Amino acid sequence: MRQVVAEWVLMHEISFSMVEDKGFNRMMRCAQPLWEHISRFKVKKDCVTIYNNEKAKLKRLLDATSKMSLTTDLRKSKNQKMEYMVITVHFIDSNWKLQKRVLSFVHVPPPRRGIDICNAIYNCLMGWGVEHKIMSISMDNASANDVAMHHLKRNFYRTRKLLCGGKIFHVRCCAHILNLMVQDGLGQIKEVIQNVRESVLYINASDARLIDFSKIVKTLSLPTRKLILDCKTRWNSTYQMLFTAVVLKNAFSMYSDMDDHFNTCPTQEEWEKVELVCEIWGVFNRTTNLISGSDYPTANLFLPEIYGIKIILDRQVSDDRAFVRDMILKMKLKFDKYWGDCNILMSIASVLDPRWKMRAIEFSFPKIYTNNEATQNIAKVCEFFYMYSESSSFDALVWWKENSMTYRILSKMARDILAIPITTVASEATFSAGSRIIDTYRASLAPETVQILICGGDWTRSTYGVKKKFRVNNLFIAYCSMLFCHNLLMHDIHLLII
Repeated sequence: MRQVVAEWVLMHEISFSMVEDKGFNRMMRCAQPLWEHISRFKVKKDCVTIYNNEKAKLKRLLDATSKMSLTTDLRKSKNQKMEYMVITVHFIDSNWKLQKRVLSFVHVPPPRRGIDICNAIYNCLMGWGVEHKIMSISMDNASANDVAMHHLKRNFYRTRKLLCGGKIFHVRCCAHILNLMVQDGLGQIKEVIQNVRESVLYINASDARLIDFSKIVKTLSLPTRKLILDCKTRWNSTYQMLFTAVVLKNAFSMYSDMDDHFNTCPTQEEWEKVELVCEIWGVFNRTTNLISGSDYPTANLFLPEIYGIKIILDRQVSDDRAFVRDMILKMKLKFDKYWGDCNILMSIASVLDPRWKMRAIEFSFPKIYTNNEATQNIAKVCEFFYMYSESSSFDALVWWKENSMTYRILSKMARDILAIPITTVASEATFSAGSRIIDTYRASLAPETVQILICGGDWTRSTYGVKKKFRVNNLFIAYCSMLFCHNLLMHDIHLLII
């Protein structure tokens, strides 16, 4: 029973002191009369034991895996003022299930230089004995990360462990690139966005205003929508705010005629800007959802999305309106900076997707690049495609013809390539849970304890298939109900045996 409680503490990031709570112990005694009170120190010791056991299991799993990829992400504890880096490994197991595990949650001392990040990553890989199995590392575009990747590449070059000469070793976070492009666009209409934001704030600030606004919406037969206030640091929430507001623009205008104090209502010209921006950002929003909506989307889905973004940028860059041209030009600069060159990873991944194969490359490249560039890039993709085969004489067309029912070689390629994450969303998702551990209440936790909670919690959740997104209070009730039912079942079995 103590092990189950410790697993619960790890899985749902419960404070160690919870086991000393009177209500918790009363509930446990109702579920299990033989339950004995345990201290926070005992449950911490039990968590360490589980951590070590799960670590050994993960080590065996990684030993049986041929290739794997990493994502990293850096965060700071507000109270401890300490830098932490979460290192997550991604791979496809023998059952063709996409897997991810947190390898390390390590303290990176200031000033967080690139060489420090490099050392933290390489030491982690050496500790797990997987430094020779790494296909790629996905990071955001911070300058320190670029320096870290430079040092890491040099380390891997020495041991000749880089695939394709390191062309796919450094994967820039696609979600971060999309965010940079949108942020450039945001700057062109920041006054309009602020007007919409103030309008939503004004109406949401009073129940009476909300009632009046709802009556107007009903009178105009507009869709019933809840007014959304965005989080300024999350552009997709700003998109949702604008998208909802523009649907109700006539209601805002009518409410402005009723309330003399409501002076932030956007003008008709500003609403037109919002509509256009929502149309453009809709493409970015869909792409962002694609690469972050599921647990770990693979790179094979991304090339068609890049094509869609390129099309809308090219279409709008010659718009008659100056603000549109200025916005699109800034976004195109970011696009060309990060995706102007042929992306070998996304290209190979598309080839490995049975729905696309080489057709995705042959269709998309002429749309993204000039004719000469497209021809050269298609040839480059084919070159790297063949380079990755088991022998230099490998012919993909012949292999497909002769081994169409077995996919023996291609399956090895697909298992390695399709496991490469194109975004660090995986690490950020883990950290969104971790941020609840590194809060004011837990500010006194030692880095070693935080490592046990983050890694041990991730491994235990993977073992039992538990998702972090569930609310702890609901899980608490469900988990205790499960214990209670388990106790009754064991009691009945005991009576049958007697």
